[in-house]
Amino acid sequence: RAQILTDPTTPMLWVVLDEAVLRRESGGRAVMAGALRHMLGLARQHRVIVQVLPFSAGAHMALQGSLKLMFFPDAPTLAYLQGPGTGRLQDDPGTVRHHELTYDLVAASALPPTASLALMESVAEDYAHDDQQF
Repeated sequence: RAQILTDPTTPMLWVVLDEAVLRRESGGRAVMAGALRHMLGLARQHRVIVQVLPFSAGAHMALQGSLKLMFFPDAPTLAYLQGPGTGRLQDDPGTVRHHELTYDLVAASALPPTASLALMESVAEDYAHDDQQF
């Protein structure tokens, strides 16, 4: 899957990450620092657009789980919803429009991409700095 992001002919990836994704440690501090720096590199190479939904935004419409919108040049948009133990592909146009609105509202509450990258860099530095002290 990682190779998809290195191919200049592949689709654009625009992601809104909850701040908890940055701060909930998984795999150790060095792994977290490396993962964040990898995402930062992809964003700086214009392979992905990343926005962070900060804790200060409070509750939002996508708390139930992840939402993936897939746009195709020659087919209708699809929405894929995933939660604990379940995943659903939605193709009903009205349902998909509802999920597009959900995504738009979450993205509107998120930090702009430049501020998101600055936050990610700061968190990565915190992980790297704290890892060196032990």
